[in-house]
Amino acid sequence: MEKINAIGRRKAAVARVYLTEGNGNITIDRRALGEYFPSSILQYVVLQPLNLLGVADKYDIYAHLDGGGYKGQAEALRLAISRALVKINPEDKPALRAEGFMTRDPRAVERKKPGQPKARKRFQFSKR
Repeated sequence: MEKINAIGRRKAAVARVYLTEGNGNITIDRRALGEYFPSSILQYVVLQPLNLLGVADKYDIYAHLDGGGYKGQAEALRLAISRALVKINPEDKPALRAEGFMTRDPRAVERKKPGQPKARKRFQFSKR
């Protein structure tokens, strides 16, 4: 099996994933999963698609993460892994879609408008 690559995005984070047959090693920017994401919750988020399909120890994953915060990066990585797994086996797509792992979350920070302190907040109005 050759390298399967996929991309995932969430907020400002971008995850590029390379999947090969192996024994379940996950490397993110030359660091182990537990070292890159010390939080067990974020590790769980990253492993969700692999655990759902029961292939956590079947593939080696190398990922390159860029931008965003740790939560956005973890969710971008989850989407990229899901997309890579679907490239390998298209029959897995309905199961992943049912759990919401195939949907790109479109929510992002709203831009700040000129003449306002924040995106939606207005300066105090004074009638006189």
